[in-house]
Amino acid sequence: MKRSLSRVYILSFLMVLLLLQGCNATPSVSPAASADPDRPPSIQEWRRTSGEDVRAEKPLVIGFSQLGSESAWRMANTASVREAAKESGISLLLENAEQSQPKQFEAVREFIRRKVDVIAIAPVVESGWSGILQEAKLAGIPVVILDRSVNVEDTSLFVTTIGSDFYEEGVKAGKYLLDRMQNQAGPIRIAELQGTAGSSPSIQRGEGFRSVVKARTDMVITQSAPADFTENKGKEVMQELLQVPVEERPQVLFAHNDDMAIGAIEAIKEAGLRPGKDIVILSVDGSRSALQLLNDGELNAVVECNPLLGPLLMQAAKEIMAGRSLPKRMIPPEDIFTQERAEHAIQNRKF
Repeated sequence: MKRSLSRVYILSFLMVLLLLQGCNATPSVSPAASADPDRPPSIQEWRRTSGEDVRAEKPLVIGFSQLGSESAWRMANTASVREAAKESGISLLLENAEQSQPKQFEAVREFIRRKVDVIAIAPVVESGWSGILQEAKLAGIPVVILDRSVNVEDTSLFVTTIGSDFYEEGVKAGKYLLDRMQNQAGPIRIAELQGTAGSSPSIQRGEGFRSVVKARTDMVITQSAPADFTENKGKEVMQELLQVPVEERPQVLFAHNDDMAIGAIEAIKEAGLRPGKDIVILSVDGSRSALQLLNDGELNAVVECNPLLGPLLMQAAKEIMAGRSLPKRMIPPEDIFTQERAEHAIQNRKF
C-alpha cells in the first residue's frame, strides 16, 4: 500500500514539473514571421548576430574610446564616465586615444573583437568615421557619440549623440561681447584661440561666435590660430599673437576652452598687459580654475560646457539594450558665467 502511494506522489510531482515547464516555455517565432516589412528594425533586431539575442542576463559592457586627456574638462569627462559606470553596475572598457584618430579606430576594432554591448566614442575630429562605424554596425553593436560629433552621410551608423551644443556656446560668447561693447566705438580687434583643427567644438564654436559678432561691421577677428585645447599651446600661440605693433594688438580674446585661456592670460601678463582689462577675455568650459580667474577679474565671461556626461551615457546604453528609441541628439543644460556670478558658481563646480 505504501509503495503504491509513493508511486502516485512521484507521478504527480513529475506531472507538475512538466506543466510548469510548459507554462514557462517561450514559443519560437522567427523575426521574419513577426516583423512588419515597413517598420525599421528594433535595436535587438539590429544587434542580433548568429541568432543570438540581447544578453540581458549578462552584465552590460560598454567600450569607450576617449580622445585624450588634454584638459581639465577632458579629465572630468573621463572621471564622470568611470564613476557613472561603477554606480550603474556596468562594465567599462576605456581606451585613451591620445588625440589620435587611428588609435580610436584600433580601439573600436578591439571592442568589436571583444563583443561589447555598446560602443561609445568621443571623436578627435569630425570627419573620416563612416568606415569604422560601418564595421561596428555590421558587427551588430550600437554606437553612441559622446561630447563631440561626427560628420557622416548615413546617420543610422550611430544611435545618438550626447553632448553640448557647441554652436550655441559660440553664440553665447558673441552675445556677451556685443552687450559689453555696445558703448565702445570701433574698430574692435578680436583674437581667437581655436581648439584642435577639424574638431567639432573648434569648428562650431567659431561659427556660432561669428554669426553674432558680424552684426557689427567694426568688430573684426584679426587673428585666429589653433592651440589644441591645451594651456601650454594657448600661452605659446598668444605670445605669437602679441608680437604685433601696439595699434594692431587685440582688444578681445575669444578662447575656445579654459585651458587655452589660462595659458593666454600668462602670456598677456608677461607682455605687461592686464588680462580682463586691457584685453577682454572670453572662454568656454567652466572649470574651477577658470571661474577663480573670473572671480579675480582676469577673465570676463565663461560659457559653460558640461563634461559630466557619464550618467547620460549609462542611461542611454540601458535604453538601447532595452530596445527603446532615443533622440538623435541629447544636450545637457548649460549656462554662461560672468564676474558677478563667479564666486557663487565656484562653490558648485565638480572639476
